[in-house]
Amino acid sequence: MARARVGGVGLFYEVTGEETGEPLVLVHGSWVDHHSWDAAVPLLAASGHRVVVYDRRGHSASESPPGPGSRTQDEDDLAALIEHLGLAPAHVAGNSFGGATALGLAARRPELFRSVAAHEPPLLGVVAGDPELGPLMRGTQDAIERVLADLRAVDAEAAARRFVDEVAFGPGSWERLPGPVRETFLVNAPTFADEQADPGWSHLDLTRLAGYTGPVLLTRGTESPPWFPVITDRLAAALAQARVRTLEGAGHVPQATHPELYAAVLTEFLASAGR
Repeated sequence: MARARVGGVGLFYEVTGEETGEPLVLVHGSWVDHHSWDAAVPLLAASGHRVVVYDRRGHSASESPPGPGSRTQDEDDLAALIEHLGLAPAHVAGNSFGGATALGLAARRPELFRSVAAHEPPLLGVVAGDPELGPLMRGTQDAIERVLADLRAVDAEAAARRFVDEVAFGPGSWERLPGPVRETFLVNAPTFADEQADPGWSHLDLTRLAGYTGPVLLTRGTESPPWFPVITDRLAAALAQARVRTLEGAGHVPQATHPELYAAVLTEFLASAGR
């Protein structure tokens, strides 16, 4: 088990692929861990990349420091891991909260990046005040509040089930998840509460982000909630060089549900970004 001590926290990581390949760091979302990339890693490594996955602080095999954390700390962890492994400049791809982490760091430390790809970062602050999305977002925010109430009641299973069925994937999805995936949700449930306690978790300074001039890929799925296309469009407006791709039939975690499609789109982007 490889572990890097960065920023005072021990992070579990794994490396797959050729030592001489261009580095690609994958950043997972909330509730899950590096295994959410399992189906896509062999495909991405086969394209010649040195693929690095890791568990973010508070998730699975990485350490859980005391007290609530922040997305900025996740960004700092990602920067420290890239530097610790000597990967800079690296390609970085993030899913959901991991996508927000990647974009946030790119705005702050652009020299660490060869390119950045983000699938549906939940940056709700970017679309705050949108009159059409408001009612839909309020319904989701109410569901998240119910998830947090379950977590405060120390009922991780109720919280995880509610998040999967009412927020992320739709009714009945919890029962369809494989047992190991449900167990991962339960183990990592407390960290979701920590993420939500960070007042800046859903915000990103678009003016500062516009200072990142490297290659950018923004992806979204046709089966995802309606605010993600709007978030993607707002990000693309700030990043004139960004490519936007819609993944047909995919939802919020395409690397797990549609790995061939996701890997093909990402690999094509990385090839052009490498050039």
